[in-house]
Amino acid sequence: MTDFRRAAATLDAADPLAAWRDAFVLRDGLVYLDGNSLGALPKVTAARVADTLTRAWGDGLISSWVDADWIGAPRRIGDKIAALLGAVPGEVIAVDSTSVNIFKALTAALSLRPDRDVILTETGNFPTDLYMMQGLARLTGVRVIAVAPEALLDSVDASVAAVLLTQVHYKTGAVHDMAALTGAIQAQGALAIWDLSHSAGAIDVDLNHARADFAVGCGYKFLNGGPGAPGYLFAAARHHHAAPALSGWFGHARPFAFEDDYDAAPGIDRFQCGTPPIIGLAALEVGVDLMAQVDPAARRAKAGALADLFIAAMASLCGDDGFALVSPRDPARRGSHVSFAHPQGYAMMQALKARDVIGDFRAPDIMRFGLTPLYLRFADVVTAVETLADICRTRAWDRPEYRIRAAVT
Repeated sequence: MTDFRRAAATLDAADPLAAWRDAFVLRDGLVYLDGNSLGALPKVTAARVADTLTRAWGDGLISSWVDADWIGAPRRIGDKIAALLGAVPGEVIAVDSTSVNIFKALTAALSLRPDRDVILTETGNFPTDLYMMQGLARLTGVRVIAVAPEALLDSVDASVAAVLLTQVHYKTGAVHDMAALTGAIQAQGALAIWDLSHSAGAIDVDLNHARADFAVGCGYKFLNGGPGAPGYLFAAARHHHAAPALSGWFGHARPFAFEDDYDAAPGIDRFQCGTPPIIGLAALEVGVDLMAQVDPAARRAKAGALADLFIAAMASLCGDDGFALVSPRDPARRGSHVSFAHPQGYAMMQALKARDVIGDFRAPDIMRFGLTPLYLRFADVVTAVETLADICRTRAWDRPEYRIRAAVT
């Protein structure tokens, strides 16, 4: 047994979260390192969705909007997510996709700063954040400015209405200091909008302590809500008079009065839009309920330890194979994934997948490994690195089929 195997065995034996692995559907032999892109399926989700389909929809039909509280699902689940994010009930709504919620948050922020015409972000932000900003600019004429991260704060001036940032960088896993940046942004009169897609369920988030203005995130990564799960939107209570541009009927103060003119609902409900996706919300609620039962300190500690073991094993077993660590070494500055750059990263990731070690690739050269504390074991980390070391030693990655870019990487 190698030193890394012995260390992993010791860590797994002492892991306070070890029993949670049995709550998920994971086939034997799989090392799943992509839960930061799509979380694993909780075992109880299938029964919950089936009940929504057969009992609530099949038997209850339209009455389930009231009898099964479909109408209250966005608020109910939003309040549960709020508890994971340092928000209070009534500040989070579970609805729509992250992209749509970005649009709503941006337009709400602009409505609060009508004398400013710039929305600011950093280069290298997740593409959907950039694309939604660019689309809004084409529609409204506001200006989008993306600057290098180190130039961000110097670029916040009297023209900037809002700054949109992702707390945990999707490639590197580097974590922004939310409280410090929010304070600096607000000191210039701008509003801070945070994308929490790689944060919720992965790191500590305290929106109200940081005085964040708005935040958005997805439900299908660490919250294990399933592919395409509804996202969520946070609006600080002090901003519930804002006017997001998407004014659908579920955001109306009296949706079933069927009035011709829009009258925004009070509170967080004005950030709803169309009819809630009930089946998707049912699956998301399972994942959120599960996460709410987990000690956040234990979750964060294990994520850091998994990453530390991964980085150490890579340095020892793959140190001569051309990998460059692009994630921070300090656990306090790192989210719940680690990334390495390599010129042959795409082909290597395909070779890993062929051996049932599942990570993902982000262009141009990033191999990304998600470290999900609820179902990943320390032994899995060692298996992943040992497998990659063998792939490098035997050049198993150097096959034509591993170079063909798939539609999803």
